[in-house]
Parts: sequence; C-alpha cells; structure tokens
Amino acid sequence: MQPLNLPPYETKIKTVDGKMKILDILRNKFVALTPEEWVRQHFVHYMVECKGYPSALIANEVAVSLNGMNRRCDTVVYRQQGLKPYIIIEYKASNVEITQKVFNQICRYNMVLEVEYLIVSNGLKHYCCKIDIEKGEYTFLNDIPPFGSI
Repeated sequence: MQPLNLPPYETKIKTVDGKMKILDILRNKFVALTPEEWVRQHFVHYMVECKGYPSALIANEVAVSLNGMNRRCDTVVYRQQGLKPYIIIEYKASNVEITQKVFNQICRYNMVLEVEYLIVSNGLKHYCCKIDIEKGEYTFLNDIPPFGSI
C-alpha cells in the first residue's frame, strides 16, 4: 500500500481466503484491506495517538438514514458528554481527489447528525472545517484540533 501523509503505525495485516485484511482497532476485527480502508486505519490511529481522541468515542461505519435511504458515515467521533456526534470523517483512497462532490457527501450526512466539525482525507490531503449550524457558515481550519481543545 502507498505511504500516506499520516504517521506510520504498526499495522496488523493477515490473509484470509486469499484476501488481505487489516485489523480495525475500533471494531476489533479484521476487515478487507482496500485503499480506502488503508487511509481509514491510518487516520483513526492518527486521531487516537497524535490528537488524543479516546478510541471509545470513535466509531467506524456508522449507519445514517438520509431521505429514507440507509448510508454509512466512514467515521464518527462523539462528545464525551451525552455521546452526541461531534465530528464526521469521510475517507477516500489516496488516488481519489478531494472534490466538491466529496464535501457534498459529508454535508448530506451532516444534515442528519448536525456535528460541529467535518473532516475529509485521502491520506495525502486532509481538510477540516468547523460548522456553525445556527449561522449556516463554515470555516476551514489549518489543522485538526486536538481532543480537549474542542
């Protein structure tokens, strides 16, 4: 897999029935190792190990019902108080460009979850914006805020 613009970590990869799988520490199981999953696992480790987010407050593949259709947010970070969704993270494979279409996707999820931060990453480029739902405004940040500062 391609090196990413994220800190390396000791991955746990195994082959099952000829298919490579990587350990998802949040779901505590091995999942198919796709290019997008490679980004997800690195980003989750980055959030936990570098930004200080407790793994107990992060969930992968969170189901969301949007206009009667079932969708899945790649990752959701919850507030400690009340376990309300706080951050949505959307991943793309490293060869996929981050476009307005990607932001539109994560914004649709936010119509349901109403979080304060949206993050999009392809493992090479990461974008984080703070949402003011009441004003209907957003601000792009230079970095992802560490846990405890938001």
